[in-house]
Amino acid sequence: MLKGIPSILTPELLKVLMEMGHGDEIVLGDGNFPAASHAQRLIRCDGHAVPELLKAILLLFPLDTYCEQPVALMAKVPGDPVETPIWGEYETIIGEHMQPAIEHVERFAFYERAKRAYAIVATGEKALYANVILKKGVVVE
Repeated sequence: MLKGIPSILTPELLKVLMEMGHGDEIVLGDGNFPAASHAQRLIRCDGHAVPELLKAILLLFPLDTYCEQPVALMAKVPGDPVETPIWGEYETIIGEHMQPAIEHVERFAFYERAKRAYAIVATGEKALYANVILKKGVVVE
């Protein structure tokens, strides 16, 4: 245990966040995301929801201010009637750290981008289209 570090952040996840450099990306995948088959580095956070992980990660992880959209969501498949209220939660959480700048990436393009990500975090998130990519920024402190 360490002071000031949210307990939801596992030692493995903290190590990966520390290793990542400016411009590297990390994926927080929902429970349906094919994390194991797409990951270069897989981190298991089963039983945890994406919003709680996102809150904890953004306390330590700067988003890239040198790109227009440092956050990417998997876009809904055209014609899919599913609601995505979790996207509003993401905007609120991100808004606590910066003006939300979020892009929506087509499903298969999202999968290809995820394969190139530094790591993928497999979560137990039950919401659909709850996958998010974060691009790391520069630590200036």
